Amino acid sequence: MARSRKPVNPNAQKALDQLKLEVANELGLKDYQNRYKGALTSADNGRVGGHMVRRMIEAQENKFTGQ
Repeated sequence: MARSRKPVNPNAQKALDQLKLEVANELGLKDYQNRYKGALTSADNGRVGGHMVRRMIEAQENKFTGQ
């Protein structure tokens, strides 16, 4: 069965988009929201996604350890 790319919670998409913008700004990719993503390198787009995943994992680890 193919995996859906949609978040389980429909409201989660807004939070993911916000996280993506925060990470892009931290990485120096200004005006990321209004930019055509095809003009960015795959390394830049991958860097944003990779940092998002790291943050989400860190948040879950902190949640489980009670920090």
